[in-house]
Amino acid sequence: MTSVTADDVRDTINITAADIADSKVVKMMKKAETTLKLETGRNIDYNNCTDEEALFITNLAAIYVLCHLTGGTAAGLSFSVGSQRVDVLEKAPPLSVLQQEVERVLSRMKTTLRRV
Repeated sequence: MTSVTADDVRDTINITAADIADSKVVKMMKKAETTLKLETGRNIDYNNCTDEEALFITNLAAIYVLCHLTGGTAAGLSFSVGSQRVDVLEKAPPLSVLQQEVERVLSRMKTTLRRV
């Protein structure tokens, strides 16, 4: 079992604690955790989760952070980011890459649940 930290989320999009506080990132991690709970029907805790759950939570929280920093919006698995760009995000991976990975992991998790 593993846990997701604010630093894990920030590392995913190449930003630092100076760019966004731990408290904000943790809120987004909790939102990602809740989304995963709703999508899978599993009891999930970002402090004690599987590697697959951690990957989902980290990437979805990273998308939420990107949306927050750019003034975009995110709800559940739907995202939009306006035309504004914050300099600190130049090294961040494309939002679409993170979104595709979140959707791929979720699909695999749902398939696994159906087999059980």
